[in-house]
Amino acid sequence: MATETMPASSSPVLTSPLADLEARLTGYQPATRVKERGMVVAVGDGVAWIRCLPSAALDDVIALEDGSRALVFHLGKELVGAILLKQTDRLTAGTGALLSGARPTVPVGDPLLGRVVDPLGHPLDGLPAPVNCTRREIFGPSPSILARTFVNAPLYSGTTMIDTMIPIGKGQRQLIIGGSSTGKSSLALDAIISQHGSGVHCIYVLIGQKRSKAVNIVETLRTTGALAHTSVVVAEAFELPGLKYLAPFAGCAIAEEWMKQGKDTLIVYDDLSLHAQTYREISLLLRRPPGREAYPGDIFYLHARLLERSTVLDASHGGGSMTALPIIEIQQGELAAYIPTNLISITDGQIYLDQELFAAGFLPAIDITRSVSRIGGKAQHQRVKEDVGRMKLDYLQFLELEVFTRFGARLEASVEARIRRGKVLRELLRQERRAPLPVEYQLTWLIAFNEGLLDGKTPEEIPYLMKRLRAAAKEGGCALESSRERWRELVMEALADHGGADGRAA
Repeated sequence: MATETMPASSSPVLTSPLADLEARLTGYQPATRVKERGMVVAVGDGVAWIRCLPSAALDDVIALEDGSRALVFHLGKELVGAILLKQTDRLTAGTGALLSGARPTVPVGDPLLGRVVDPLGHPLDGLPAPVNCTRREIFGPSPSILARTFVNAPLYSGTTMIDTMIPIGKGQRQLIIGGSSTGKSSLALDAIISQHGSGVHCIYVLIGQKRSKAVNIVETLRTTGALAHTSVVVAEAFELPGLKYLAPFAGCAIAEEWMKQGKDTLIVYDDLSLHAQTYREISLLLRRPPGREAYPGDIFYLHARLLERSTVLDASHGGGSMTALPIIEIQQGELAAYIPTNLISITDGQIYLDQELFAAGFLPAIDITRSVSRIGGKAQHQRVKEDVGRMKLDYLQFLELEVFTRFGARLEASVEARIRRGKVLRELLRQERRAPLPVEYQLTWLIAFNEGLLDGKTPEEIPYLMKRLRAAAKEGGCALESSRERWRELVMEALADHGGADGRAA
């Protein structure tokens, strides 16, 4: 007769299957068990209509008998509308459906660093699934007001114009907005690359993008060494609408876990205009009434509850932070469109990239007159803040005065001097992609410009001078807390042996 061995912790008593069955039957009490079993009525375009599930609630996961998975999105009198998260070839009308009793979750934790996953945590990089991960609800609540504190620490993006004139603080929500192909994703990538060695964990969320763009971004992160501190969440353009809808919330949940552990995080949503289009698509398929520009009336709430989860936690709640850089594309420079105005009102400022500046070759193509940071200045280092104020005023005056030069009018000598000074400043603000710069370098050129050490120089000389200032900032041994006089001496020493306009040392 077959026997089974008890666990090592128990005494080695041999029992028969009949004895086990008798023990279970002894304590058995008959009871009525009710289990809802629905049925798929119709399916198509990533949406399923299901009947006979009266206990279904919004955001519940439905298990379909063919192996598909769906998320409750719409509740009607007779039918439940669900968006598909996984679809097999066998899914048809008549397929059975059961409530799983669960809400959508995603794996979180350090094992996700350096990985590329979909919104449900399945690997997309050809490697085994992450192990030793905990799971977190995708639609978690945002931190309470009492758990938050003020933005008080800078997050350096490595971009000169941003770190000086449009500063970002840890826990801020800064919108990157502009036309097609103006360098929006490049700014976000530079910000992630710039976090190397800073201890900031990064998440890059790709929503509805082409596979070629996703591959290029992952490869860029890998070649620059930034993938080691980054997780990439991808919902490609051909994926089910349900996965594209979940993507930003899944990335937010991953960042939230690190924030709750007391770590600083940076998350990029690329981009929320495609996310809004996906939400409009599934809302119309599920017969929700359209509103302005055919978007459902709760589109503002959708993005507000996403971005509201970015904040700074106080020390009693871990002291972590989540900084959000949502990206949105506008058509023909139309800032007053529905989705852009929604996101501008939700976020703490915007970085506007102008199509004309990009076409003129001025990179990054940031229009400083339409860009603003409503919080970051409070987190900016005092040493940098002191010198930025004077420089920003000079640059804005130059942009206004430069208009007169287009008409060929004769200008006073003082005006011509300001214009020459502004052209030098514009050259200082130019920056190539994938070349983030440290904040110490920003302070060197700010001091050099404000002290008049670059007066009389031509724009052609500036690239060589910038190299000397970068070397001085790296090797000079000065910290941001050093006195301004010490910084001034360092800058003067770096510029002392500069020769003629050909950009060579004397």
